[in-house]
Amino acid sequence: MSRMCLRALLLLWLSGVALAEDPEDVGMLRAELAALREQISAQGARIVERKRRMEAMAANEAVLEQRVNAEQRRLQSATWVTQADFDTKMQALEATDFSYTGALDSMWIILCGALVMFMHAGFAMLETGCCRMKNAQNVLMKNLVNVCVGTLGWWITGWGFAYGGPIGPDGKLENAGLVSTRQFLGHGFLIMDEEKGTISPFLDATSNTNLALSWFFQWAFCTCGATIVSGGVAERVKSPTYAVYAFFMTSFIYPVVVAWTWGYGWLASAVDVGYMDFAGSGIVHLCGGVSALAGTVMLGPRKGRWENPDDFEAHNLPLVVLGTFALWF
Repeated sequence: MSRMCLRALLLLWLSGVALAEDPEDVGMLRAELAALREQISAQGARIVERKRRMEAMAANEAVLEQRVNAEQRRLQSATWVTQADFDTKMQALEATDFSYTGALDSMWIILCGALVMFMHAGFAMLETGCCRMKNAQNVLMKNLVNVCVGTLGWWITGWGFAYGGPIGPDGKLENAGLVSTRQFLGHGFLIMDEEKGTISPFLDATSNTNLALSWFFQWAFCTCGATIVSGGVAERVKSPTYAVYAFFMTSFIYPVVVAWTWGYGWLASAVDVGYMDFAGSGIVHLCGGVSALAGTVMLGPRKGRWENPDDFEAHNLPLVVLGTFALWF
């Protein structure tokens, strides 16, 4: 700014000197003076703008300082968290976590039950493809009847005999470990909360155990164990007769076996380690296989099976392969 002022004074002096010499020089000097005046005005405007910004920054710093002081006073005046407040917040956090855990457990059980249920499609295709063409519809109908009738048997008495309890203080099934005697016809699956006036599928407020989901998962195993027999007695049993068997199998035979093993019955307590059968090979498959063997022994071979073996060849190998893949999956 000082340099510009000195330059302006110098030009004024030179202009005074040149006034008596050359008019053109006087015009040039006047133009330079006008340009200098504009530069001085612009510089002054920038100085005013900088001053305004500095004042705004100072005001913001003052506001920020006030906020910091207020926060410090708030922290200094804060009290210790009481045990009641801590417990309340912890209960809210546990309830939130419990809802996530229950949702994930429910999704996982439904997925696993659906995969086990898909085995029925594999059994239907495999058995239908292995039989003769004239009996294909009969075999398919028996697989469908097995699921429909088996569901009723498992709901009426099957689950109650298998998992209904009561369970003693030692974690073992009472009644000499033979069979459960509760939760028939879905009794006890839903819990009524008298205080809130709501119905919950969980056993209590601190548990994510859902009997309806457990029933669905075990129902898939039960009907799969029963449908093994349909392949063992294919082309030799009428549909009504097979429906009677399916109901008896799912409502009593299979549930009793489950009560002895997975239901913490006498077989589960025979040794210290209990009964370990995670995939069901000794419960589902062995039970169904023994039932199929008993049925084939009683019925005998199909008429003409050994006299004309070529007449009993599988009529649809693609169905056999697809059913095998479905069972593997």
